[in-house]
Amino acid sequence: MDPLFVVISVLALVLFFLGLGVYVFIGLLLVSIFSLHFILDFSFFRIGTIMATILNRASTSWELSAIPLFVWMGEMMFHTDISSRLFNGLSPMVRRVPGGLLHTNVIGSALFASISGSSAATTATVGQITLAELDKRGYSRQLAFGSLAGAGSLGLLIPPSIVMIVYGVLAEVSISRLFAAGVFPGIMLALMYSGYIAVACLVKPQLAPSDPTPVSLLEVIRGIGQLLPLIALMVVVLGLIYTGVATPSESAAIGVASTLLLIVLTRQFNLGVMRNALLSSIVTSCMITSLLISAAFLSTAMSYLHVPQNVAALITTLDLSPGGLVLVMAVFYLLLGMFLDGISITVMSLPITLPLMVSAGFDPVWFGVFMVIMIEMAQITPPVGFNLFIIQGISKASIASVVRASVPFFFIMCAATVILLYWPDIALWLPNNLYGK
Repeated sequence: MDPLFVVISVLALVLFFLGLGVYVFIGLLLVSIFSLHFILDFSFFRIGTIMATILNRASTSWELSAIPLFVWMGEMMFHTDISSRLFNGLSPMVRRVPGGLLHTNVIGSALFASISGSSAATTATVGQITLAELDKRGYSRQLAFGSLAGAGSLGLLIPPSIVMIVYGVLAEVSISRLFAAGVFPGIMLALMYSGYIAVACLVKPQLAPSDPTPVSLLEVIRGIGQLLPLIALMVVVLGLIYTGVATPSESAAIGVASTLLLIVLTRQFNLGVMRNALLSSIVTSCMITSLLISAAFLSTAMSYLHVPQNVAALITTLDLSPGGLVLVMAVFYLLLGMFLDGISITVMSLPITLPLMVSAGFDPVWFGVFMVIMIEMAQITPPVGFNLFIIQGISKASIASVVRASVPFFFIMCAATVILLYWPDIALWLPNNLYGK
């Protein structure tokens, strides 16, 4: 059968089922079943046998246990005042910096991302705290929206990232190495965001009101005290992973226990908080796990159909340079990001894109970081930019104004991707030194 016909048929099936509005995991299962039955003429009994084997194997991976635990950590903080300590703690430290309190969006998102692992949770939590305060104090709404849209996506890159766990499971890459690889790129992006805010406010001082009030040492100390619980959680969770004392799953369990202890010590523990956090965690975790299981079956179906090999052969005929291949991948992921969420993008694309990048000589850990940044860009790209909708829901502003505000931060991500392409050690230095090459 013509390889091009097979590839086009599979893509048509994906678009057809997603266009019907069915859940993504159901769509993936149907694409796999229809492809195997109508293209390869497999019997439904044989397809069922393959499905049972794959689904059992995919759903019993130990690494998956980290996902609901990290989600639960983020939800518990979201439903208590632990997250509100971010703004109170950071305010005295950034008040006199060009851009002032706008930097709380960036630093607050980076800190919360290091605990929650979720872009949506980071954007929603930080946005609910900062946007109203920034608006009340006369800061530019556009710059407030844009900085939150960009920085909120750091929840995907700064560990413990749920998308990185998904990538590690599917790509069979060390999750600890992926976490380490996301640290410096995440810090670099945060610095680029803050740098842009500072320059923009120096060029146009009206974007951020000046605050001549001096910051006392006592205010800074109190601010640090507000941040200490979050910093302690971050040190516990990531420190256990990077020192090799615990696996990501074990560290997630310890992180949950530490968060529970913190909630008890701050006298916020009650059944209502726990119920809401658990329900939200169950919904999110079931969604992620169902996607992973269906993606494993799709990956097997694609192997039977030789889709990865055919697409690889097609791109090989283009004789692309490594930079050209990265550009093609970037466009591919941005197109997917216009319609799908980050986890769906990962599970649907990886069976095709990972073999291509590895065969071209790219490190799979570096590609994981690259892919996450592409997904971050998708988070602020219409029509399905989840961060955009979250900010619009919090601020009640028009979606068009939120989209316009995010444009500069989209291009900052593009610049960060180019930097990582030419200096891959920004991502690879830490995992290589922690765990060896």
